[in-house]
Amino acid sequence: MSSEGEQRGTSAGFDGADGHSAKEQSGGHDNRVLGGYKATLRSDRTSTEAKKHAKEVLEAAGYSVENPGVPEDEHQRRVIAGYKAALHNPRVSEAAKKHAEEYLKEHGAL
Repeated sequence: MSSEGEQRGTSAGFDGADGHSAKEQSGGHDNRVLGGYKATLRSDRTSTEAKKHAKEVLEAAGYSVENPGVPEDEHQRRVIAGYKAALHNPRVSEAAKKHAEEYLKEHGAL
């Protein structure tokens, strides 16, 4: 690639090497970093101090430490989606559909 082409690529937000923008690479990097902190929490070989730090970083990023990997709001969205799906599934019992409807009403999702 010519010097001029490289300049156009970088000014458009592409790094020129793989065609991915710097923003896309940063997001992937952040996910890998958070994945490392999640692994730290599960590892038997890490110190209590390292686990405490990993927990703080994950919580600051919006992850629930009890369920590291899914932010709390995403978890709630998935629960609500599951209850909504249950309402339309012919294989779900009437009692389960009633429970799903009650849950959705209590959480303002119906």
